[in-house]
Amino acid sequence: MQSESYVFDPRPDYPLVTTAKRYWHPKFYSEDSDALTLIFTHGTGFHKEHWEPTIEDLYAALEKSSKPPKICDIWSLDCANHGDAAVINEQELQWGYSHVFAWEEYGRSIHAFLTGQGVGVPVDFSKRRLVAIGHSMGAISHMLLTTLPVPVTYSAMILVEPMLLPPPTMIPDSDALISGAQRRRDIWPSRNAAYEILQSRPSWKIWDPRVLKLFVEHGLRDLPTATYPDKQEGVTLICPRDQEVACYSDKLGRSRAYKFLPTLCSRLPVHFIWGSISEPYLTTETKDYVSHTVAQGKAASVAKVPNAGHLVVQINPTGLAKAIYDVLRQEMARGQPSEPTVVSRL
Repeated sequence: MQSESYVFDPRPDYPLVTTAKRYWHPKFYSEDSDALTLIFTHGTGFHKEHWEPTIEDLYAALEKSSKPPKICDIWSLDCANHGDAAVINEQELQWGYSHVFAWEEYGRSIHAFLTGQGVGVPVDFSKRRLVAIGHSMGAISHMLLTTLPVPVTYSAMILVEPMLLPPPTMIPDSDALISGAQRRRDIWPSRNAAYEILQSRPSWKIWDPRVLKLFVEHGLRDLPTATYPDKQEGVTLICPRDQEVACYSDKLGRSRAYKFLPTLCSRLPVHFIWGSISEPYLTTETKDYVSHTVAQGKAASVAKVPNAGHLVVQINPTGLAKAIYDVLRQEMARGQPSEPTVVSRL
């Protein structure tokens, strides 16, 4: 698997820069018109590189297949206040984004990226057969961008543990999420020290080792920063705690996505992938209710990955890659529509 990094700049029309990474495998790279281009987006507190073990295992699944689905390339995008984008946008994020960072902002960044409303990525995605794959906040952001002006064409959408919760639990206990983020340790003497500490903690110990190493490599940055201008040594979270809190404070995006779900399912194939473990915010009952009742029986498929809950990307990327592979095979069998489905209205 090979990769290269990009910076997409939509300014002055939109103030936040997007950082992206492109992945491809020379053996499986295809420029056929029916080949798929995958667009990955991450959850709150993570970054684009968290998908790399899943992508690696997806290519491994293609290696074992007698008739693998055709893939042109794979893109993973940082939310504007996460990953490498958080460093570039550091000053801008302090101007109006400190209290609430709407999940639709991530959607706006993806939308600008895919519609070419900026510079830095010389690809015409309107000619690609796009499959959206988002985890948690990233899943909601994919959903919300389809309601923006200027059409974006998706062939299919894969929602991985989307934060879709029915009333009266539409909004999870934001205070608990916020207080957890506020209490989280965010300074370590070095990356090596951070890795040793994190891998000893029960909640991190269950992560796939590859993902934890990527978190330490790409999810931390050297001090000083705008948050800690007086700290000259050590490392801190690349997504500052106040920005993680700002994401958890958005109470509108999830509600809008929840109500929009049946419409989205009627416009294009929507596939659900859940972790099999029931958790307080996303119980097994809630997952089943969302993917069947709320989707009004229109979901293209529903799958559950064993031995993982909401953090399926971090805990079981191999199982997740298998589930994504199965969806991609379905989409290849479905074939490319003669007239692509436009999923947003002018």
